[in-house]
Amino acid sequence: MYRILLLFSVVCLIFTGCQKNNQSALPDRVTDQKVEHVKNSSQYKQEKLSNRQIADHLSGVASNIPDVDNAAAVVAGPYAVVGIDVNKDLDRSRVGTIKYSVAEAMQHDPYGKTAVIVADGDVTQRLRNMSDKISQGYPIQGVVDELAAIVGRYMPETPVPHNRPQETDQNKKTIPKDEQKNLDDIQDEQSNHHK
Repeated sequence: MYRILLLFSVVCLIFTGCQKNNQSALPDRVTDQKVEHVKNSSQYKQEKLSNRQIADHLSGVASNIPDVDNAAAVVAGPYAVVGIDVNKDLDRSRVGTIKYSVAEAMQHDPYGKTAVIVADGDVTQRLRNMSDKISQGYPIQGVVDELAAIVGRYMPETPVPHNRPQETDQNKKTIPKDEQKNLDDIQDEQSNHHK
């Protein structure tokens, strides 16, 4: 009986405590203020531009930086790669400073916030090639070909070692002997007898 009475009073306290109070919890001076919702608080008015127009804009921004001879850009969605041409006789630290200046200019541009800056002459030329192929109407194949060329240029070539120790195949231990011989024959035939 006491338990039921105790349970009933706890439930009543919870319900009375959770009821909506008509008085505001905020002081009067706060409730008198108006709240205005702002849609875009950026200081730049961002227009709807195509990827090509954004690429041209970003290459123009990069070209305006001192010591940048020329620039090329490719835009894919929210991402952009900007390649800059600088004098080939500049030392690495000066090129790094120029890249930083371009990156800083991109950071302050509404379209260049996610841009990657590259100061390699070959990559910049490949970006130009990609941009040309995109403008010719071959976006997918042109970009894929040039990206393959970029990756092929920077991927290291490593020779296959001829004196490698033979690796044991742990799966062969689970195959019965008669099926193992058949499998070895098939593998040898498929490898043109170079197994």
